[in-house]
Amino acid sequence: SMSTPSQPSHAVSSGELPIIEACLDLIRWFVPLLQRLPRQHKFGLGDRLVGHLYHLLEQLVQARFARAKLPILEPLKGQIVVIQLQIRLLHQFQLIDLPRYEHASRLITAIAKQHSGWLSQQQRQAIA
Repeated sequence: SMSTPSQPSHAVSSGELPIIEACLDLIRWFVPLLQRLPRQHKFGLGDRLVGHLYHLLEQLVQARFARAKLPILEPLKGQIVVIQLQIRLLHQFQLIDLPRYEHASRLITAIAKQHSGWLSQQQRQAIA
């Protein structure tokens, strides 16, 4: 990682920044592809998916800095499922080929795993 010695080690608690990086990776890879969709899909599924990806990124960053993280993190579970389903639809509408579908699926699944880890860590802290 790129952390410099001058940064206090407590600035980043585990499992937070990697999920933001993973979300950025998905956006960087996916958005240019979605911009090239045929017109009837670009302004429907494409735009909605791009909107959901940016919303996910914004909420992850909000949670990163919020004292009360759970109210931000909990609704993201449903958001992530919507993104997974929309990616599946892209493939079922034959707008992305199988390798791209599999790549996007792996990326969003990695985000889902990290999110659920972060969520359960926060839930344990809330109980403690």
